[in-house]
Formats: sequence, C-alpha cells, structure tokens
Amino acid sequence: MSSAPADAPLMLSVSGARGIVGVTMTPVVAAEFAAAFGSHLRTISTKTPKLVVGRDGRKGGESLALAVRGALAATGCDVVDLGVTMTPTVGVMIRQLKADGGMCVTASHNPIEWNGLKCLDGDGLAPPKEVAEAIIARYRAKRFTFEPSPRIGSMSADASSNETHIAKVLAIVDVGAIKAKRFTVVLDSVNASGCVPGRELLERLGCTVKHIHGEPTGVFGHTPEPIESNLGDLIGATRATAGVACGFAQDPDADRLAIVDEKGRFIGEEYTLVLAARRMLERHGKPGATLAANLSTSRMIDDVARAFGATVLRTAVGEANVVAALKPANGLMGGEGNGGVILPGICWVRDSLSAMALTLDLLAADGRTLSAIVDGLPRYAMVKTKLDLSAIGGLAVVGPALAKTKAAFAKERISDVDGVRIDFADGWVHLRASNTEPIVRIIAEGATRERAEALVKQCAAAAGLG
Repeated sequence: MSSAPADAPLMLSVSGARGIVGVTMTPVVAAEFAAAFGSHLRTISTKTPKLVVGRDGRKGGESLALAVRGALAATGCDVVDLGVTMTPTVGVMIRQLKADGGMCVTASHNPIEWNGLKCLDGDGLAPPKEVAEAIIARYRAKRFTFEPSPRIGSMSADASSNETHIAKVLAIVDVGAIKAKRFTVVLDSVNASGCVPGRELLERLGCTVKHIHGEPTGVFGHTPEPIESNLGDLIGATRATAGVACGFAQDPDADRLAIVDEKGRFIGEEYTLVLAARRMLERHGKPGATLAANLSTSRMIDDVARAFGATVLRTAVGEANVVAALKPANGLMGGEGNGGVILPGICWVRDSLSAMALTLDLLAADGRTLSAIVDGLPRYAMVKTKLDLSAIGGLAVVGPALAKTKAAFAKERISDVDGVRIDFADGWVHLRASNTEPIVRIIAEGATRERAEALVKQCAAAAGLG
C-alpha cells in the first residue's frame, strides 16, 4: 500500500527530492532537479565536473535516470553511468573515480509508486543543509545553466562498481574466520539493487545463501521498508531453513539492513548499528573512540560505546547530519537506528554490505548464536509511530506542535536540534517531521513497551496531535 495519497507533494529536503511517479516525480522534474545540481556544481568549480549516476532498480527508474544523465551532461558535467546499483556503491565510486559528486535515482525504502533523486558531493556524502538548500532554491527558481553543444559533457559507463565495493568491505573483516564457519544465511533483497552484490558478498564470505526476492526485477516482492510487518517472507524462510545463522533484509537502494536471528525472530532495525558497532570497537576501537548516531537511535549504542570507553555524538536525523559530526571528529563509525551503518573507510553513506559483513564477523569471533548475543545486550523497548500530515492539517501544524511539546516538558532535558527530543531517566521521546515523507514521526524508547507507548501518547497529547 502507498504511504501517501496520490496528490502527495514533491518532498524537497537534505535527503534530496522524492515524489509520486507520474504525478510529482516525472522525467521533467528529474531533469530540472539534476540541472539545478549540475548548475550549482558549475558555479563552484573551474573545471568540468565528473559525476557518477546510479539507480536503485525500481521499475520505471530508467526513464528518470535517462533524464538525470542528460540534464547533467547538458549543464556541462561529464557523466559516468553505473546502471542499477546500491546508493552506497555510488558513494564508493565517487571516491574510486575521483569524481566531483554523484546522483542516485532512488526513493530508498518508500513504496513502489515513489521515486526520488539524491545528491552526493565529492566526498561521496549527502551535501550539508546549506548546500542542499541552495540546490533546492535553484530548482524552484529554474536557474539552470545549459551549455552550447561544444561544451556538453561526455557520457560513459562503468561496470566495476560492485566488485570495487565488495573488495573494500571484505578488507574490513576476517574473511578466513567467517568462511570457516560456513554460515547459512537467508537474504531478502526486495527485488532491487542489492540483489546481485548482496548475494555475491555473502558467497565470497563462504556462506550458503537462500535468496528470496532475489531477482532484480524492480517490482518489489513486499512493501520495501525493512520493518517487521513487511518481512514475513524472510521470517518464515529463516525459521524453515535448517542450520541457519541469520536472515538479512535490504531496502531497495541497499543502504539499510534489518536482521532476523537464527530462530526467525525479528530483532529490530536498531540492533543492526549496535552489532556492527560492537564488532568495529572490538577490532579497531581505542579508548576515546568516537561514534555518531542520530537523536532517534536507541540508547543501546551509548551502552555499547561506554563498555569500550567510546563516546557517541548525537545529531539530527539524516546521514548527512551524522557524517557532519563524524567526519571532523575522525570517528570510527556512525549510523542510524533504521538499520543504517556508516563506515568512513568504505564510504560516507549507510551501507548494507558493511552491516552484513560485520554481523557475520561478530558471529564468527563470538562463537555464540545471534539470539544469544542479542539477548546479552542492554534491552529497551522502542515504539515508532507516524501521523499523516494531510490528515492533521499539513505542515502548518508542525511548528505549533513542537512549541507545545517543549513547553509541556520544560523541566526535562530537551534537544531541539531536530524537532524535539525529551529525555527522561527511564526513556525518551522524539517528535519530528520526516525529511522524506509528508508525515510526523513520534518515536519513544523505554525500559518496557508499556513505558514507550505511554511516552508516545503523552507526547502526542502535549503536541495537540493525540
């Protein structure tokens, strides 16, 4: 089912542009947004920018990708086409090819009727807020700089992206130890860009792979966001597979990973970052190491970091914000509790391949089952809810709702870096507008599910949204 009505607006934010295909996301929109990006780059560079372009494989995406490539070339940028590829792979290839940036045609975890455009800069990361806003302003004003024919950029293709990315991931784990375990893994690639590289990575780690929704048709086998309610096939397949170590679920552009344990239990997206962080801290961490995570990420990451003498920098939601804190601190890793793991040594984008490899590396080194490892971690209950803005008055209600929330909880510890987060001794609640969908999110965490649910209700009532 759709997560938005057919008349949902074009969403413009630090995450790029997203809209309903054929309504607010069309080849014309794609060309103009790409032209805004290309024109922006031409204003800050004295040389011809080189850009890489990839798409998440969802059906119909090639029409948008063609428009993007054409518009970027028309603004005077040289374009390297990666075809169907994971968003983190675009980040990897920007570094590999010494490109000046890139663009992904993707709506990430949004349902099939959505598509979008994501800009990456020369470091292979989402541009900071001020740059994103400059690109958006140029798009809205239609301030494009198209070049005459002699200065139109070149177009080429590169077929090495999967191999380049996989090789970098293999270099961060103990491949021999993982191979020796001969793990059996169930992989759900939701028929999108993670199908080929996801399977190849696991096979090169010596795994026996049971691949579901593994054909890259671009027609998703289920609602693509990798949350428990959408992963019944993976849960069932994992339970039915003898000797299985775990199940992995990628989203369409393969920047997020959700995990199912060997019993077929969905352990929650929050554990992806925690498991990866634990293994990175074991292998590469030093006292004083720095991690970064957004305000909506579980306190588990703080607990794990503390055990290794590390600290966690908290940021606004969005990988660009996480990276903005991680990069100057020379941090070990970062991520978000939606299943996103960011390893600076691979790329500045959330990466499901890195998350899979580190999880298997942890299993190989620890010797226990995944369920035993998870049960030994600090445990909290998290409740994630969302409210359709079109049903509650649109964007105009967000500002007053945040102000009411801050006033109601003025005696508690409050962060307004991104919406409003209120911290209590036994939990926290975070109210914010989404960057990628026309919704308001309320996320709470407590020692019990009852406490988390109570915090959601308390926050919604205080904000006037309950």
